[in-house]
Amino acid sequence: MIYRTAIEHFTIRTAEPEDTALILRFIRELAVYEKLEHEVVATEEVLHRSLFRNHQAEVLIAQEEDRPVGFALFFHNFSTFLGKANLYLEDLYVDPACRGKGYGKALLSCLAKVAVERGCERLDWWCLDWNEPSVRFYRSLGAKPMSDWTVYRLEGDSLKALGNN
Repeated sequence: MIYRTAIEHFTIRTAEPEDTALILRFIRELAVYEKLEHEVVATEEVLHRSLFRNHQAEVLIAQEEDRPVGFALFFHNFSTFLGKANLYLEDLYVDPACRGKGYGKALLSCLAKVAVERGCERLDWWCLDWNEPSVRFYRSLGAKPMSDWTVYRLEGDSLKALGNN
């Protein structure tokens, strides 16, 4: 599916299986920006299986003319309080050379449209505290930080140990 935007020569489309290498490249570029490249262990095979066989997440590709310049990876989460699914944005990335053109806002706008069309009432994501440009950008859109909540994570040996209890 192709989403038209108000920005000339810019479109957003749903990712296809042949985009797997591109998606992994964008993930790696985002990880470098976030100083987390050492945490990227995803492979094309794992991404292809997760995205296009198991349908565990979805990806939108941002394009300037026909050149991919960014992506958004998202999936449904569920609010028990609302009793319905919502969207969770895992990653949003725009090539540094293309920032400031409205592409990030267009990607978020497209995600908001998808959320509304699917009956979702929320679009959630995390942002690193030190990433002031993104914090300012998100706040300018009306997003609010959820400062009353702390994110917890189980992984690796701790996850396996708890799963074996």
